[in-house]
Amino acid sequence: MKIAVLGTGTMGGPMARNLAKAKHNVRVWNRTRERAQRLGAEVFDNPADAVAGAEAVITMLSDGPAVEKVAEKALQVMEPGGLWLQMSTVGIASGERLAALGEDYELVFVDAPVLGSKEPAEKGTLLVLAAGPRKAQKRAEELLAPISRGVIWVGVDPTAGQRLKLVVNGWIMSSIENLAETIAFAQALGVQPKRFLEAIEGSALDMGMAHSKGKDMLGGRLDPQFRLSLAHKDVGLILDAAKPAGLDLPLARATYEQMGWAIDLGHGEEDVAAVYYASRPE
Repeated sequence: MKIAVLGTGTMGGPMARNLAKAKHNVRVWNRTRERAQRLGAEVFDNPADAVAGAEAVITMLSDGPAVEKVAEKALQVMEPGGLWLQMSTVGIASGERLAALGEDYELVFVDAPVLGSKEPAEKGTLLVLAAGPRKAQKRAEELLAPISRGVIWVGVDPTAGQRLKLVVNGWIMSSIENLAETIAFAQALGVQPKRFLEAIEGSALDMGMAHSKGKDMLGGRLDPQFRLSLAHKDVGLILDAAKPAGLDLPLARATYEQMGWAIDLGHGEEDVAAVYYASRPE
C-alpha cells in the first residue's frame, strides 16, 4: 500500500520505519527534514507532495493545531475514499474539526490515537484506540498491523478514540505525578526511595511504571520516551474535556501545574519523569 506519514518525530519516525520494513511504499514529511531521513521511506519537503497519490495517510504530529494546519493544505490532494488515520492526541474539539475536514475532502476518517511511547513505537507494539466506519476497519487493521500489538475499536463516533485516550492518559499522568511526589516525600523524610519500591513490589500496590519511571527519576535518565511538554499538553486537553461535562478534576489540575513548573525549570524537552524536579526536596 502507498502510505504517507506526516510527522516523523519520536513516534511517527519508528512507525514509518516499521511500515517500510513491512514492504509498504512509504512517503514521509516532517517539519524538520533531518528527522524524516534514514527511515527507509521517500522524503518530501512538502506534505502535499508526500500525500499525492497515496492510498492512506497517517498524521502523527504534536497537537491539534499542528494537524489541522498540515491537513488543510495536504489532504485536499488525496483521492476521494482515501483512508486517513489521525493518530495524534488532539483532544475532542480538534478531533471534531479534523473529522469534519475529512468529510469535506471525502476521505474515510479513522480516529486512532495510540497507547505507548518511544520504545513500543520502535518495537511496533503500540496499542491503537480506534474509532471510525465499520467498513474501514479491515483496511485500517491491515495498515496498523506492522506498528501495533492490536487495535481496540471503541465505536463509530469520530472522537471516541480521543475520549478513551484522554481517560487513560489522565490515569497515567496523575500516576507519574503521584510517584514523583512519593519519591520526594521519602527523600524529605530521610527514607531511601528504593525502599518504597521494594515495599510495593509484587503486591496489589505495585505497578511496572513505578519501577521504570522511579529509576529514571532517581538516576536522572531523562532521554524522552514521552516528552514532558507533550504530557503537559495532554493534561490540558483532559481539563478542557472535563469542563463541558461539569466535572472538576483537582488531581489533574495539580498535575498540570506541577508539569508546568517543571517545564519552567527547563525540563520540557526531557521525559515526563522530569516532573519530579517540581517536587524534589532540593
